[in-house]
Amino acid sequence: MELFHHDLNINFLGMRKVSIVISAILIVVSIWAVAVKGLNYGLDFTGGILIQVNYQQPIDVGDVRSALEKAGYEHAVVQSLGGTREISIRLQPPKADAKESPDKVATAVSKQVLAALAAGHPGVKLAQPPDFVGPEVGQELKTSGIYAAIVVIIGIMFYLWVRFEKRFAFAAVASEIHDTVITVGIIALVQREFDMTVLASILAVIGYSINDKVVVFDRVRELFRLTRKADTPQILNRAINNTLSRTIITSVFTAITMASLWLFGGPAVHGFAITMLIGILVGTLSSIFFASPMLLWLGVSKKDLMPVTRENPELARRP
Repeated sequence: MELFHHDLNINFLGMRKVSIVISAILIVVSIWAVAVKGLNYGLDFTGGILIQVNYQQPIDVGDVRSALEKAGYEHAVVQSLGGTREISIRLQPPKADAKESPDKVATAVSKQVLAALAAGHPGVKLAQPPDFVGPEVGQELKTSGIYAAIVVIIGIMFYLWVRFEKRFAFAAVASEIHDTVITVGIIALVQREFDMTVLASILAVIGYSINDKVVVFDRVRELFRLTRKADTPQILNRAINNTLSRTIITSVFTAITMASLWLFGGPAVHGFAITMLIGILVGTLSSIFFASPMLLWLGVSKKDLMPVTRENPELARRP
């Protein structure tokens, strides 16, 4: 299946100066957004109060969330626990006196939450005593997430170094950093809540983005071996054009899946779906306008992909 004619010849490399400048501006803005505005960390990273309640009758998670919003807890994380009667609630505690113990604060908040929930659905009760989760756990999660992203990028670089050539590995890593920084920067710029689902989607974006790059790089390697007289910019342009239909189709169908998840999956997965949509857009554009210009800038050529033969002393003695 192809969207574009196989002889399509758009000069993407001719726009490389403009695309690189735009990418540089986006990276600077993203770094500024993360450094100045910061990420709007959710309860997964900041800690909070964990409350579990039981209902006598089945309850909808949306009704629980609405009751909490009316009581002033707008950013509470509400999840069902294996059924429709047991609900888990995580929320940020209000600012309290520093002398008050965390357990005392958690008890007071749980009573307010229970009263708010009972106003709409009587018969609700605590399943277990409330638990206070400190920010130390969130700091560990942030550190683990950073380490996970670094390990993924290093693994990708090693794989491409073995499969292709070191210049392809460097270009891929630069593209991965480019896509990740811009995606995180957009989240920081709009102050979207950054929780564990968003962190998971960032890691998914890294994997999705490299998939597009590998397809283009594989086509570049194939064209270098098949074409004798074309120069590097022509090869890179042809590789992008040849894989353009595949890139667009993959991105559109993945975006449709994420849009469906956002529409029908509920608030619990909104962060994941939106982050993936941002990452798909950024990753698709970088596959076309950033990765290949990076290869050209790094000086990749036909001889880099040709097999290297060892010198044979027996052949050297032959006339």
